[in-house]
Amino acid sequence: MVSKDSQSIDQEYLNSLRHSCAHLLAKAVLTLYPGAHNAIGPSIEYGFYQDFDMGEVKLSDADLPKIEAKMREILPTWKQFTFNEVTLDEAKKLFKRNPYKVELAIEFAGEGKKLTTNDPGDFLDLCKMGHAANPSKEMKHFKLLSVAGAYWRGNEKNKMLTRIYGTCWPTKNELAQYLAMLEEAKKRDHRKLGAELGLFVFSDLVGSGLPLFTPHGTIIRDVLDAYSQELRLRQGFQRVWIPHLTKTELYKISGHWDKFGEELLLVKSQETSDELVLKPMNCPHHQQIYAARMHSYRELPIKYLETTTIYRDEQAGEMLGLSRVRAITQDDSHVFCRPDQIEAVYGMLISIVQEFYGTIGMKLKARLSYRDPEQSAQYLGSSALWDTAQAIIAKVAQEHQLDYYEAIGEAAFYGPKIDFMATDAIGRQWQVATPQLDFVQPQRFGLKYTDADGSDKTPVMIHFALMGSIERFLSVYLEHTVGVFPVWLAPVQVQIISVGADHVTYCQQLGEQLTAEGIRVELSVHNDTVGKKIRNAAKAHVPYMLVIGDKEMNSDMLHVRVRGQDRVIEYSHQDFIVLVLQQIKTRANQL
Repeated sequence: MVSKDSQSIDQEYLNSLRHSCAHLLAKAVLTLYPGAHNAIGPSIEYGFYQDFDMGEVKLSDADLPKIEAKMREILPTWKQFTFNEVTLDEAKKLFKRNPYKVELAIEFAGEGKKLTTNDPGDFLDLCKMGHAANPSKEMKHFKLLSVAGAYWRGNEKNKMLTRIYGTCWPTKNELAQYLAMLEEAKKRDHRKLGAELGLFVFSDLVGSGLPLFTPHGTIIRDVLDAYSQELRLRQGFQRVWIPHLTKTELYKISGHWDKFGEELLLVKSQETSDELVLKPMNCPHHQQIYAARMHSYRELPIKYLETTTIYRDEQAGEMLGLSRVRAITQDDSHVFCRPDQIEAVYGMLISIVQEFYGTIGMKLKARLSYRDPEQSAQYLGSSALWDTAQAIIAKVAQEHQLDYYEAIGEAAFYGPKIDFMATDAIGRQWQVATPQLDFVQPQRFGLKYTDADGSDKTPVMIHFALMGSIERFLSVYLEHTVGVFPVWLAPVQVQIISVGADHVTYCQQLGEQLTAEGIRVELSVHNDTVGKKIRNAAKAHVPYMLVIGDKEMNSDMLHVRVRGQDRVIEYSHQDFIVLVLQQIKTRANQL
C-alpha cells in the first residue's frame, strides 16, 4: 500500500511549485507585452497554465522560447513570496487596471472568502493558493508547451483568452523524463491512431463531441462491452433498459439539477408544456425501477446493469477526441443492498475490476476519493453519514490489500468512491473503473425494503462502471496499445491476401470457412501487389495474414505471417483455426 501521507504531501508540493511557475509566466508575459492582463493560472495534472487577455496581440507556439527566456531571466530575483490580506476596496484599487482580478475579488468577497495578495518581489497578484518557499531555487526545471484559446470562466459568452500551458518539476531529470513521455504520447495520440486505423470519425454536420464509429471501431466497442457484461452477469446482475429522456423533476429530486444544471441538454415538447432533459446520469432512472414495488431484505442485493448513452453539454474548448465528448456511453451498474452487505458487494466489484484490467493488461492503483470537509456545501448528506461511508471504503481497501492512496475533494457529490487508476504503457495514470457508495440518493427518492423485523429500511446504493465512459476508455486503451490489439479484440483477426486473380475464389471460400468458425476475416483480393497488401495489413496491425497462391491452393497447409514476426509459420487449416479460437476464448494478450 502506498503511504497516503507521502502521496498527498508530494502532490501538494508539486501543485505549489507549478502554480508558482504560472505566476512567473504571468510576470514574463506582462513584461514582454505591457498591455496584456493575466487572468487565472492554476496547477493542473503534470503542469500548469496561465490565461491572458492579450488585446490585439496574437501569440503562437513560436513565441514560447522568447517568453521562456524572459522567465529564466526573472527567476533569480524571486527569493520569497510575501502575502497580505486585503479588503475588497483595497483589492479594487490594487488591480484597477485588470478587470479579471477585480471580478474575482468581488466574487470571492461575496462568498465570504478572504482576499489575499502575494508578491515574490516585483509582481503583485491576487491569489490564495500555495506557493514555492524558495522560488529561485525550486522553480528552475520548467518548460512552456503550447498556446491555446480558452473562454474566460469557461463560458462561450465571455471573451476568448490566450492560454499558455507549461510544466515544472523538482529536478532536471524528472523534467527530461516528462518531456520524453510527451514525445512518445504524440505518437500514441488516439485521434491520430483512430484516423489511421479507421475506427471513428467526426462530422461538422453531426456536431462537436459526437463521434461516429466505423464498422471496425464498433467491433471493438461491442466486444469490450460484451466482456464487461459477461463479468457482471456472472455475479447476478440483471439487464434493464431506460429511455434517454426524462422530466426535469427526476434530476431535481436526485440533486443532479443543482449540481450539473449548466451541463444539461434540455428538450422542449412541441405537443405539451413538458420540459424534458437528455439524461446526464442513469442512477435516478434505475432507482425508479427499484421503487416500482416493495422489496424484502431477502431479495437484496438487487443488481441492475445497462450499457447506455448519457449526455452533457460540454464546452467547445474542453472537448478532445474521445477523451471528452457530449455523448458518453457507460457500462453502468447499480446495486441496492443492506448496510451489512456493503463490504461483500464491494469485494465482488473489486474482483470484476481486477479480472477485466488483468485481461486488458493494465496495472491498477486505487484512489479513495473523499469529500472536502471545508467545502461541505458542495455535497449532499450529513457529515456523520459521510464519515461512516468513508470509513467503510477505507476498510474495504485494506481488507482487499489494494495499492491505494486517499484524495480529499475527489468524491462524487452524493458519496465517496474508490477510483481505480490504470497506468498505461508510458507511465500515465487514468481513472477507469469506479464503485461509488451512496447513502443519499436512496433517501431522497424514498427507497425502502422490508427488514427481518418487519420495519421499513432504506437501502444503500452502490454505483459501478467498469470502463466508465466507453469512449474515454477507448482513448486510453488506444494510446496504451498503439492500436496493436490482442486477437480477441482486433477488428480484423485474419487478413487473407490473394497473390493473383486466379486465387480470389479460393480466398473467398477460405474466408467463409473461417467466418463460420467465429473468426473475423477481411479479404485483400484487389489488384495491388502482394507486398503492398502485406504492408497495409501490417500497418493495420492485423494479427494474422494468410497469403494464398498456387502452393496454398494445392495443399492442406496455410503459410501464416504473424504480426510483429519476420518468419512465416506453416499450419494445417484445422490447427490454425484451433489456434485462433483458443486465443479468442482465453482473451490472450500475446500471439
